[in-house]
Amino acid sequence: MGLDAYGKVKSPEGEVREIAYWRKFNSLHGWMENLWRAKQLTRDGEYSSEDFNCVPVELHEQDLEMLELAIHNHMLPETGGFFFGTPAHEREDYVELMGSVMDFIKEARKYLSRGWEIAYDSWW
Repeated sequence: MGLDAYGKVKSPEGEVREIAYWRKFNSLHGWMENLWRAKQLTRDGEYSSEDFNCVPVELHEQDLEMLELAIHNHMLPETGGFFFGTPAHEREDYVELMGSVMDFIKEARKYLSRGWEIAYDSWW
């Protein structure tokens, strides 16, 4: 068991593809949860009390820009959880994790330019 996270794309016709996978990347999950809650606050005027688990968050170009800035400025929040693993900045593969997010952003932008939807989804 543990935190599994996915970068997914969906075509205008409904085809879904997984373009990224992360295992126990708690700080990325924390960043995405903050984004999800902020989007809910903007839309509904209040925060949800539900867990951010198995709840996809749609990503737009401005979200990818903010994520890219967070990566470059080392601003992903450390996020604790029973199934979330070691803090990302303490992992031996930290540099590779950050690179995988940059790869995801690059790939996601290609799909966005073709009219596909982009989402982060997770399960823990």
